[in-house]
Amino acid sequence: MKENTYILRAKHNFFIYPFFQYYTKMMIKKKFESISIEGEFKDSGKPLMLIGNHISWWDGFWAMYINLKLFKRKFHFMMQEDQLLRYKFFNYTGGFSINNKPRNIIESIDYSSNLLNDKNNLLLIYPQGRINSIYESNFQFKRGIEKIVKGKDIQLIFSANLLDYFSKPKPSLFIYIQEYKGDYSHKSIQEAYNKFYLNSIQYQTHRKYD
Repeated sequence: MKENTYILRAKHNFFIYPFFQYYTKMMIKKKFESISIEGEFKDSGKPLMLIGNHISWWDGFWAMYINLKLFKRKFHFMMQEDQLLRYKFFNYTGGFSINNKPRNIIESIDYSSNLLNDKNNLLLIYPQGRINSIYESNFQFKRGIEKIVKGKDIQLIFSANLLDYFSKPKPSLFIYIQEYKGDYSHKSIQEAYNKFYLNSIQYQTHRKYD
């Protein structure tokens, strides 16, 4: 019997998914002066959830890049349904849908939570639910994040993508990461991420360049 579903579930096409990985590395190398990953990651062999700042079209590519370099998990990410239908390519690279209908939200949260039962999976989400300015430092997370991680034994990683041009025509990308080890309440995760993001900006501001 066919399972009723209100969301577009992630697929990993045998051709499109590897191509997306290759395309990510190629485009980042072409469009950015340099890429630097700031912070430590010690792999504990658990499912991984990555929380990032949602600032541009590039966000998913940056997350895939760090996954290829560090995390080495099967890539999954939540995407607005209208955008996923518009760019169907992403459904075959690990993208799954969410919209504002109650049934859809519940299923997307349950699906996200189930992904975190598999140690080989990475789940990328932007709990703020919208694109923010790179200068935004007070993120307001949706409460669904607490339901996704409730009772899970995972590695929860914060990331902050920051850019600087300096004297170059192309920007340099700095990806800051930090593992979160606090409790999984919505408020605690939100407060910890905001603190991490501010610290990342401060560190970037005082960075010395040759």
